[in-house]
Amino acid sequence: MFLSSSTYPEIHGFLHAKEQGKKSWKKIYFFLRRSGLYFSTKGTSKEPRHLQFFSEFGNSDIYVSLAGKKKHGAPSNYGFCFKPNKARGPRDLRMLCAEEEQSRMCWVTAIRLLKYGMQLYQNYMHPYQGRGGCSSQSISPMRSISENSLVAMDFSGQTSRVIENPTEALSVAVEEGLAWRKKGCLRLGTHGSPTASSHGSATNMAIHRSQPWFHHRISRDEAQRLIMQQGLVDGVFLVRDSQSNPKTFVLSMSHAQKIKHFQIIPVEDDGEMFHTLDDGHTRFTDLIQLVEFYQLNKGVLPCKLKHYCARITL
Repeated sequence: MFLSSSTYPEIHGFLHAKEQGKKSWKKIYFFLRRSGLYFSTKGTSKEPRHLQFFSEFGNSDIYVSLAGKKKHGAPSNYGFCFKPNKARGPRDLRMLCAEEEQSRMCWVTAIRLLKYGMQLYQNYMHPYQGRGGCSSQSISPMRSISENSLVAMDFSGQTSRVIENPTEALSVAVEEGLAWRKKGCLRLGTHGSPTASSHGSATNMAIHRSQPWFHHRISRDEAQRLIMQQGLVDGVFLVRDSQSNPKTFVLSMSHAQKIKHFQIIPVEDDGEMFHTLDDGHTRFTDLIQLVEFYQLNKGVLPCKLKHYCARITL
């Protein structure tokens, strides 16, 4: 079913879930989203208000369990579980059970594709990149480590050091980002169009358009619908063209069960164009740099950007 479709198949259905701290199992209707696994609190309803978060993929691994019926009292032997990276023991496992092997393999395969799919794609594309210099189709790698383990580092001296001052970390991040973007193979104008330094190559698309979080010309209502489909988890986001202000962009994201929209404004400084969310206090040469920064820093946003809403959602 994964190879015969041009879109992501919608994975949902009944699974048996082991209740935390208990020996009993409960049959629940689950939905798979890019941001994690959810279950419905009202039958088979998939309305966002009826979906409750069960487990995410970034900080946990999925395993197929053996002899679950005998060891854990599962309804069948077709079990699998989520093991958090910081699990202290069996009590931290989120255990599930399917009614047949085909169903279990469908769930496990789909979850692993969501967790490792981007890395598999990058590994496949890596041999083809770099042959002609920079590639406009490069995609930022998926972060599989916990955000809490990320720290700002200074490598300017002979020895590296951890930057503990948040203000200094912000300044260094912006400065280094501007430096390596300027050395890139493509200079972009206000709306991602190549400038004269791109050697007149009309085939190079705007660098952000290759990113899975960029949705080009969709409406505000369509952006809200896509985010609600994925689940109103804090940090789910997408970037789109602004319909009310040409040549600008909008960052749409969810926080506290609400969807918020932030205007990305272009600013000019000494003949160069930048993107900003905070009236020019923090500037970025392109949208990729902006998104990567706010994935690591909350800044003016209500929370960090965590899960991008892809063009084709589940």
